[in-house]
Amino acid sequence: MFKDIQLKQALDFYNGRVRPNNVGIFPLYGGNGIIDYVDDYNYEDNIIIGRVGANCGSIQKCSGKNWVSDNAISVTVKEGFDKDYIYYLLKLINLNSKRVGAAQPLLTQEIIGNINARVPVYSEQVKISKILSTLDRKISLNRSINAELERMAKEIYDYWFVQFEFPDANGRPYKSSGGAMVYNPVLKREVPEGWEVKSFADFVSKQNGDWGEENPTATNDIEVLCARGADIVQMEDLPHRYISKSHLDRLMKKGDIMVEISGGSPVQATGRCSYISEALLSRLGKKLVCSNFCQVVRVQDYEMSSYLYMTWDLLYKNDNMFKFEGKTSGIKNFQIDSFLQTKWSIPPHNLISKYQVFFDNLLSKKEALKKEITLLQNQRDELLPLLMTGQVKIK
Repeated sequence: MFKDIQLKQALDFYNGRVRPNNVGIFPLYGGNGIIDYVDDYNYEDNIIIGRVGANCGSIQKCSGKNWVSDNAISVTVKEGFDKDYIYYLLKLINLNSKRVGAAQPLLTQEIIGNINARVPVYSEQVKISKILSTLDRKISLNRSINAELERMAKEIYDYWFVQFEFPDANGRPYKSSGGAMVYNPVLKREVPEGWEVKSFADFVSKQNGDWGEENPTATNDIEVLCARGADIVQMEDLPHRYISKSHLDRLMKKGDIMVEISGGSPVQATGRCSYISEALLSRLGKKLVCSNFCQVVRVQDYEMSSYLYMTWDLLYKNDNMFKFEGKTSGIKNFQIDSFLQTKWSIPPHNLISKYQVFFDNLLSKKEALKKEITLLQNQRDELLPLLMTGQVKIK
């Protein structure tokens, strides 16, 4: 049984306010999620709706105390309505399409409150939201597991190759168990005895990207996915392109390192990288290239690829890449050839190989979870309109 309402019959609206100055424990919400943590709160257990600019209509569901900034509207749900159900109803409505203004898009409490909707009785609201929120919890859990897997990869790399506490011949932490260390004048620090010092260039070659064409231009063109600098972090929803069959050498393969060589910002360096694993290629399901603003670094010995990638990523996150940047027509460019001459400690091959096995297993788990996330998202998005409109009923 559904009834017609206006959203103001189900919601109470409250303005956001200018943020407090002091840092604290309470999440500060802007128009599109948490932007900081502050020492005070103005709302709790609410729904937050972005009200201005590009974030018009973005929706966040919050538990606990929080501060809502003046770029957002805080909403609480009236008695007789389920908070989770209303959250999914707002997502289905697509509030962004209700905004007004061109130069500065805007959503007001009045606009949202006057929107018409059809809602079932409370008990049905609870059943519907339970199904959708269960899917969202599983998606969130998978993301949390993936974040933990990434943390594990970095932790083991740091423990073995930065702190030099890799397992010695007796399975004990090398450095703290008295393993021999020698001073290296090139690196200006001590490294384990027997480790070499070489540059990245000693182990890799370069391959250009290929943006290709939106449509095939010849009968022998092949369809590919093309990763851009903006895709480096997630590697999802990549554009489909077509490249010439004569450019098959530009297809990425397992163990490659994709590098952003143009772009960045004043606070973000070029030189970001992404590791191309066999599990990633399997999840994407199509041949993969990178755009012309990126470049492929191909590691000659696959078993060294994870170590070189993690070293590269460490240097990037420690802001080393800013000193390898130049500018052309106002665009920052990564001076990759200069960076590849960077010297680094190279462990024995058997230790690198051991890390590669660990890294491959971890990425296989991570990509399997990402594949499941996509399936769960699709299932949720298909169910959302069917459940909310009564086309599918819950027994």
